[in-house]
Amino acid sequence: MSYISKPKVSHPKSKINSIGLKRRDYEGVVSTLCAGCGHDSITAALIQAVFEMGIEPHRLAKISGIGCSSKTPAYFVSESHGFNSVHGRMPSVATGANAANRDLTYIGVSGDGDSLSIGMGQFTHVIRRNLNMTYIIENNGVYGLTKGQYSASADVGSRKKKGPANMQKPIDPVSMGIALGSTYVARGFSGDKDQLVPLIKGAIAHKGFGLLDIISPCVTFNDNPESTKSYSHVRKSQNEVVDTDFVPPAEEILTQYKEGEAMPVSLHDGSKIVFRKVDKNYDPTSRAAAYSYLRESQAKHEIITGLLYIDKETDDMHETIDSSSQPLSEVPYNELNPGKTELAKIMKRFR
Repeated sequence: MSYISKPKVSHPKSKINSIGLKRRDYEGVVSTLCAGCGHDSITAALIQAVFEMGIEPHRLAKISGIGCSSKTPAYFVSESHGFNSVHGRMPSVATGANAANRDLTYIGVSGDGDSLSIGMGQFTHVIRRNLNMTYIIENNGVYGLTKGQYSASADVGSRKKKGPANMQKPIDPVSMGIALGSTYVARGFSGDKDQLVPLIKGAIAHKGFGLLDIISPCVTFNDNPESTKSYSHVRKSQNEVVDTDFVPPAEEILTQYKEGEAMPVSLHDGSKIVFRKVDKNYDPTSRAAAYSYLRESQAKHEIITGLLYIDKETDDMHETIDSSSQPLSEVPYNELNPGKTELAKIMKRFR
């Protein structure tokens, strides 16, 4: 697959951030995703977030697995570090990179298939380690690259244009994240940039594992009334899958509404989903309350968005294992290598 670079042209009076860079400096190559894809809206929010935070591009590491979502790192901050790993194995690569250089900002981009199916084991253990990273799930309830099979997050009753409805219960990543001990849990909608940018900034600034589940409707294979991951259900609360190889041009779906309000969202096919933002009185510091609130909202067929849970007290991976404050990538080789004699002593212990 070829990628086309964007021209580095910007208005001379464009806003400059705290380190003297413009928003255009945080862009990547031209997206090859379908027109109207929610993933591109997430990319725009990511660009805005890192621009506003004044993150130095060479201090940012982007890591992904396999899938439509995992192409996202190519679309923002071209001058940063990037690694497109094996399907479902992004957390291991992120853990290794973070262990070697704790001073970088890590953003992992995954999908519901990449994290909740083949990568489930990796996903649970990166939460368990409380790795200091931002973990974004671009959640559309479908395998887009392989032509629209149901994913592990597809809701009961979701239907494709052809074939039976999905009858298996979905895995909810935010409920699982809260239950497993993630120290920052939030959910957003790709079409609500006003809410999404602060959630991304909060996850990046959080010391520990920041999980951000973003409902991102697939305009090609999962955008119909019977699917809770469609534009219409994330504006009413349900979405559907379409079997087709032709993707008609579509405008991205945008929405705005206040804290505590419910917003029905109409998708491209006319279906609806319902989002509800947590209100200002919501307490995100209680794990039990957050989990209970999510279960109640699911019973009402509402998708709760916003910061759902945060824990500022739990140690991250480096604090737990008491690792060196100096990144291993900066330690001279002669200090990292104990020599043949010491290695022989170490190996003798395992004989």
